[in-house]
Order: sequence, then C-alpha cells, then structure tokens
Amino acid sequence: MPIQVNEEQLEFHLYNDNVSYIFRVLEKSHQLEHLYYGKRIHHRKSFAHLIEREIRPSTNMFEGDHTSSMEHIKQEYPSYGSTDFRYPAHTILRQDGSHITDFTYDSFRVINGKKPLTDLPATYVENEDEADTLEIELVDDILQCRLILSYTIYQNRNVITRHAKFINEGLESYYLDQAMSMNIDLPDDQFDMLHLQGAWAREGHVETKRLSKGIQSIYSNRGGSSHVFNPFFALKRWNTDENQGEVYGFSLVYSGNFLAQIEVDTYNVSRVNMGINPYRFKWKLASGGSFQTPECVMVYSDQGLNGMSQTFHKLYRERLVRGYWRDKVRPILINNWEATYFDFNEEKVLNIAKTAQELGIELFVLDDGWFGKRDDDTSSLGDWFEYEEKLPNGIDGLSEKVEALDMRFGLWFEPEMVCKDTKLFEKHPDWIISTPERRASHGRNQFVLDFTRTEVVDYIFDLMDKIISKSNISYIKWDMNRHITEAFSQNLPADQQGEVFHRYILGVYDLYERLIKKYPEILFESCAGGGARFDPGMLYYAPQTWTSDDTDAVERLKIQYGTSMVYPLSAIGSHVSAIPNHQVGRLASLDTRAAVAYFGTFGYELDITQLTEEEKQKVKEQVAFFKEKRSLIRDGEFYRLSSPFEYNETTWMVVNEEKSEAIVGYYKVLAKPNEAYNRIKLTGLDPEKLYEINGENSYYGSELMNVGIVLAGNFIDRADEYWGQEHPGDYQSRLFILKALS
Repeated sequence: MPIQVNEEQLEFHLYNDNVSYIFRVLEKSHQLEHLYYGKRIHHRKSFAHLIEREIRPSTNMFEGDHTSSMEHIKQEYPSYGSTDFRYPAHTILRQDGSHITDFTYDSFRVINGKKPLTDLPATYVENEDEADTLEIELVDDILQCRLILSYTIYQNRNVITRHAKFINEGLESYYLDQAMSMNIDLPDDQFDMLHLQGAWAREGHVETKRLSKGIQSIYSNRGGSSHVFNPFFALKRWNTDENQGEVYGFSLVYSGNFLAQIEVDTYNVSRVNMGINPYRFKWKLASGGSFQTPECVMVYSDQGLNGMSQTFHKLYRERLVRGYWRDKVRPILINNWEATYFDFNEEKVLNIAKTAQELGIELFVLDDGWFGKRDDDTSSLGDWFEYEEKLPNGIDGLSEKVEALDMRFGLWFEPEMVCKDTKLFEKHPDWIISTPERRASHGRNQFVLDFTRTEVVDYIFDLMDKIISKSNISYIKWDMNRHITEAFSQNLPADQQGEVFHRYILGVYDLYERLIKKYPEILFESCAGGGARFDPGMLYYAPQTWTSDDTDAVERLKIQYGTSMVYPLSAIGSHVSAIPNHQVGRLASLDTRAAVAYFGTFGYELDITQLTEEEKQKVKEQVAFFKEKRSLIRDGEFYRLSSPFEYNETTWMVVNEEKSEAIVGYYKVLAKPNEAYNRIKLTGLDPEKLYEINGENSYYGSELMNVGIVLAGNFIDRADEYWGQEHPGDYQSRLFILKALS
C-alpha cells in the first residue's frame, strides 16, 4: 500500500517506488507539519528525526513553549494571524469581522482509488489499485467548519494530487476569501522557478528565474487561465537540465482565475501554494454548504525537466482526457479559416473539402461565419442559426455533402459570447456580464454571456443541440475570444458577487458536460483566441487545444516547445498554414511548416485549392507520413533536446515505448556562413539496439546518445560537389526517422 500511517505518532507517509511525501500532526496545536517531499525514502516507525525545532526570536502559540511559533514550522495548509505571518492557504471571514481560524486534526481515512470531484475536472483512475487516497479531516470548533484535505498518490506514476473541501456544519454563514488547492513548505530556496508566459500569438514562452526573498507569482484575474501565464510552474534545482536533476512540477486542473505563488522567507523556506486566485474571490458558505477547490497535480522528478514532462504527458493523456477519443488517433483536418476568413459560400468550402479529400485529409472544419448574418467580427454571436445566403442547404446539408466525400465534418462555435445586434441580446440584455450603471467594455465587438445563470447555459445548449442533432458533426472547435470585464451578475445578490468568476467557469464546464454526454463521439477542440485557455481543466472535456492563433512555423517552435513542458503532443493543436504567414509574414517552406506541425495533432489551415500540383503532391506525402507515424507521435515519449529560447537551432524527438522507433525533428532558424560542426545527441534509445536512420546508415543507440548524429557532411575528395551544392537558406528543417534493426 502506498500510504503508511504511524498511528501512535500520527505521521503520514505517501510513497511509491520513486517518491515520498511525509507530514504529521503537531502535538499541541494539532495542526499539520510538513516533513519531506522528494525521492523515495524507507518507511520508518517514526519520522521524529526529521523535526526541526530550535528556539528562535518569535511569537509563540503557547505560554512557556518557545518552539510553538507557526512562523518557523513547515506546514501543509496554513492560516494567517496566529503566529504565522506568511501568506496563508485559506482565509475565512465571519460576520463579526474576525478572520482567525484554527483547524485542528480530527481524523483520517485511507481510500483505495480516487474519488471524482463534484462539478470540477480532475484526474481519475480506472481501477482502484492504481492509486490510494488519504483524507485528513480538520475541524474549527468555533466556526463549526470541517476542512478535508485530500491527497492521492498514484502507484506507478510520480504523481500526488491535492485538493481541499470546506463544509459549514454550523448555523452561521461566513465567507471564504481564499481557498487554495494546496500548500507545501519546502525546506530551502535553492531553486529556479520555470513557468510559461506570453500574450496572444506568442503563448507558452519559457521563462526561468532564480527564487529570491519575498513573493514571486504567476496568476490570472481575467476569468480564464489566460495567454499571459499558464497554470503551471516548476521548481528546479540550479543544476537541473532537461535530462538530469531534481524538479518539482505543479499544475492546476482549472480554467478560471488562478494564483501560483512562492514565498521565500528570511530562513530560506519556500512556501508554495496554488489554487483559485483570491483576488475578487469571496464565496458565501451558508449553513450546511460546502466548497470544493480545484485539483492541483504535483510531479516530482529526479530525471530533469524531460522526466517531469513525460510524467505529466502520460498522466494527462491517459487519466485526465477521457471518453471516446482518449485512446484514438485524431483525424487530420483542414480548417477553412485562413483560407477564406468570413468570405465563403457552400461551393467554395466544398471545393476545399474535395481537394483535401483527394490528398488524404480526413476532416473538414467550417470555422467562423456560418451563422446569423456574420460577415465580419462585429455581429451575430449568440444567434446560432444558419446563414442561409452562404449556406442555402444549412449545416445539415453541407455536412451531408462533406460526408459523401468520405470525410468527417466539423464546426466552429463561440458559445460563451453574444453580439448586440442579435435576437438573443434584444430579448435578454441582462444576460451579459456587466455592472449596473457602468459602461460595458467590449472585446472583438462581443460581450460575455453570464454563465453563472443556469437559464443562459440551458438556452445555449438548446441552440447548439438543434444544429448538432440534425447534422453530421464529428468535431467542434469551441472558441472564446475575450475575457471578463465589469464582473457582475444580475442573477446574484450583493453578498455573492465575489462568486462570479468561479460560477462562470462552472457554467462552462456544465455546458461541456451536457454536450459530451449527449454526443460522446464528437471530438472537441478548445480554443481561446489560441492558447488563452490551454489548461488541464479544458483537457478533461476537450482532448486537444488550439495552441496559438500564430501558425508561423518558426514562432511555433517556441510555443510548442514551451507547451510541451506540461501538455502531451496529443493535446497540441498544430497546423500547416498559408504563406506569407498571416501573423508575421514569414516565408517558410512547406516542408518546414509540416515538420513543426507533425509534433502535435497535425492539420492544415490554408486554401488548398490554390496550391500548385507539386505542392499538392507534397501535401499528399505529408498526410501519408503522418498517418503512418501518428500513433508513435501520440503515444511515444517526447524529449526536448535543444531550446529555441537559447539557440538558433531547436531539436526534439519522440520515442516509442519499445524503443524500436523514433522521430527526431531538427530546425535551424537562420542560415549562417562558415559555422562550427554540430552534432545532435539523442536520448531515450536502447544503447544496445542498432538503428537505421532514414532507411540508410545504421548506428547503435549508444553512438546516437553519446556521440550524436553528425550533421556535417564528409566531402573528402568531393570538393566540387561541396561548392556546387545549393544552400538551404533560412528556416531549415530535417527529420530523422529511426528504426531499430536489432
């Protein structure tokens, strides 16, 4: 069993073959002290030797006890105001204005398996023996509030998940001002913080900074997880790189406002907490009510960043994504957006679909502009009725014609938004999120529907259901192109306006769940102006995410590299788009555009009817290649080899479980004259196996991992050939296909 309890000392040890997590109940205060998190250690009958408690100048909880200051005790779920002056994991405000809490240990239970969270996405198990869960119950007798801290450890994964639940067992209502999903006090600060930052069209950029005294944090207060920061960060030791060293990864399974914070105190303790952003959060906990925090996934690796990432990839691919598409390869799609934008009709999109089918593409997706009177981005969102002038046979007629081509049909929605020129807004102007007597700001000429209201979610579900039920729809792209401003719901009383952001995202989850239950075989792809809501919460409902509106191959090196820190390739929406690229104007070759897009879900976003016959043949070959390799790309172990944030060259690779096949992607942004020789050292191979590369020369795994692939040619006695060769220019790419011969 991966959870051992020393009941006499009330010590709790969660462990598997690779990781240990240990905490205990304090003798006097009966609060929880953290003792250790890291590489697996042996279980003992007592871990008292891990307690650190010297006398320091401080304020102490108990008279005569000079070691009872919570400021100098590493904790599991701390409060503020009773001798701990660091930021807490929770805050509760009583009606008398008091904010002091005192949650003390009451009981524990160990559960085989893992329970689902109510109305929230979370990782799961299929068999009880995959994981065990420890629930610690604490009680504040004055508040008559019960706090349940849940810890799940997976048997064969370096994963511990955490969440908290508050239950009001008294008669008085009070307010949760802060309810983080987890807290851990690490014993030192010898870490670099790695996280993903960006903006629209440049999401997922890796940023690393050394921890320093005080607060360092990433967050969103926009109503979604945002382009700016992803709800993920890692703490890595200073000497840790991609393939060696210790790293702790933290990922929040949530799609709304979040806060991830590290506080380093003057004694070098690093307090880590993560959860719903307490800014503009205030949840009324009425008598008999409860509040469940989102789940935080914690990953420990002593095999560097790649080891951490591979653990996240496998967990999210196998035990977060669910349903019909979880274990299936995804269809290669073509999306008409960059081909036509709003300017299309049935004939034009059918011509794209027919050409795509001839080249082996499997799914045609009709993007924005098919509903209401939508000819630009100023109108019609919320009126999900077919635009008859563009589509005289409706979505059902178009989908039938696409399916008659032996292709699947997909459709774009932006269900959370409304424009003012619509029937929906005319009938229900109070259904938008806006503050009375204040100006309602717009974004992309649209307003956010109040998904805290069940009747709004019901209405949008009915409209979408009418379209889906009468049509042959295999895929839905769910977009969200602006964040929440003037956050206020006319449906909530004054003392519950602090619940708007969280209730909104619960409404989004509810709509997803309803659609998935009725249409379990539809493939959903989430999108939020690209990657503004690329988070684990979304993956629970939509197994892939449009990673960025920026489809330029060179920019995508950084975006996809960073995104791979936590998300599997099977979740990374990646397309070959038109040139000059619509975001940056770059002219990258069709080969390079495909070589980057292969390492994701793969598809096309251009007017394929305008390609030359030579280009069409190349697309046909690319499609055939991806069909042959997509199981390897989807399920293999992904390794980052060289970073676009550090070098002119980016390299990554994916290896199957048997280590019998691999694909290496090599990309060089700018051509340079008279360069030094370069070799690509691979990883993850079997050193004893002999690998053939691109059907030609063969090398042992030991050679490829220790010597590397030699990129320079051998031109001994071939000088004329060298001087006569064509220079490849900027934006180069090469793929190395490895197959084991023995």
